[in-house]
Amino acid sequence: MKWIDTPPVWLAAFCAMGWGLAVLLPEPPLGPWSVPVGPVLVAAGLVLMFAAVVELRRHRTTVVPHREARALVTTGIYRFSRNPIYLGDVLFLAGFLVWLGAALPLLLIPVFAWVLQRRFIIPEERRLRASFGPAWERWAERTRRWI
Repeated sequence: MKWIDTPPVWLAAFCAMGWGLAVLLPEPPLGPWSVPVGPVLVAAGLVLMFAAVVELRRHRTTVVPHREARALVTTGIYRFSRNPIYLGDVLFLAGFLVWLGAALPLLLIPVFAWVLQRRFIIPEERRLRASFGPAWERWAERTRRWI
């Protein structure tokens, strides 16, 4: 059952909720700009996630939430964001919801970011702080949580 409590499952659930809202309540529409902007945001999210996974793999540490990290990764995309995979998830969701073309589902974006922060980011930061102490503190001081 642990696989259910993972960011991809949460992302899929929020995409499904957004799709449902867009079908049930399509008004007000976003406009024709949503068709090209949505896929760009989805692609940007996927690129961020890919870059982050590559960097984690390069340092031979886990990409799975709730597991202990073997290394504190502060290079690559992690120089700019402490959570590029979660940022990628949010961009993916935003792009998907924009692509749907209805405004109401966009309200799910901050809710999803809040879920990620409470369910995954804060516990991960506690583990990293406990494991890497001053190194984590220095990195956290110079690198923002999201952007």
